[in-house]
Amino acid sequence: MTEQLPAATSVAVLGTGIMGSGMARNLARAGLDVRAWNRTRAKAEPLNSDGVRVTDTPAQAVDGADVVLTILHDGPAALETMRRAAPALRPGTVWAQATTAGLDGLDTLTAFARERDLILLDSPVLGTKQPAESGQLLVLAAGPPSARTAVAPVFDAIGSRTVWVGEAGEEGAATRLKLVINSWILAITHGTAEALALAKGLGVEPQGFFDAIAGGPLDNGYLHAKAGQLLSGDLDPSFAARTAEKDARLIVEAGQRSGVRLDLAAAGAERFRRAVGQGHGDEDMIASYFASFDGGEPGGSESGGGESDGGESDGGESGSGQG
Repeated sequence: MTEQLPAATSVAVLGTGIMGSGMARNLARAGLDVRAWNRTRAKAEPLNSDGVRVTDTPAQAVDGADVVLTILHDGPAALETMRRAAPALRPGTVWAQATTAGLDGLDTLTAFARERDLILLDSPVLGTKQPAESGQLLVLAAGPPSARTAVAPVFDAIGSRTVWVGEAGEEGAATRLKLVINSWILAITHGTAEALALAKGLGVEPQGFFDAIAGGPLDNGYLHAKAGQLLSGDLDPSFAARTAEKDARLIVEAGQRSGVRLDLAAAGAERFRRAVGQGHGDEDMIASYFASFDGGEPGGSESGGGESDGGESDGGESGSGQG
């Protein structure tokens, strides 16, 4: 029988963006000793009032932690942060890698884990801002059975359910599943955005579209969620367009690596690129809508976003789906 590592009592959260901040709060509420680091410390400071110790460096955050949780913008950011944490990483530390890094990114993170003798858990999450704040994420996980008891308090605190899909984090079973799910989520998002853009251009009331498909096989809850967000003008990001563009390109790259041509995903990445270029990068990914209009929305106005701090909003959302 495989010897189990003891259940974690302390965790370091590296990255407190849209996702990481909510995850850190829920870990603290669950009674764990939580240290957190973020590239822009000021954005992590509010976590102090929730019992989270905010540190100046990644090394300070991971020092003595049973589990290290990375939830950053992309693979390079996760690798750079872990390298900065390296002086304080103990051999045998459990590393729950939740950043959406793609297949190539995971390869580099796996190499680092081997170099530092870390126990790598490939553990991306599905869900966006609201599920992260309420502890209702879906955790997709792959890693050795010996580490599952150790990480259980962490995954139980941040998610409603953990689905184990493999016994070797380096094989990327969880990452591969998440890329598939994200491809579907982004396709629905762009489909919603383009249908509403065409309705705008043709003078069709959106409600007529919704009424026509109501209750039938073409109806979709996620369509209504994203359409409602756009039509209300509330583009506060549950999943930012800038991060969605990154995820779309990771999906395309994964397809190329496996000999699969993904025309819709590639076109979707380009739509996000245009929306980001128009100033919508820090708005919700339904801002793909604006990519349909070269000079701005007819009869409407554009709202721009500033620079993000690179914190992961990731998820391929997912929460069962992107948020």
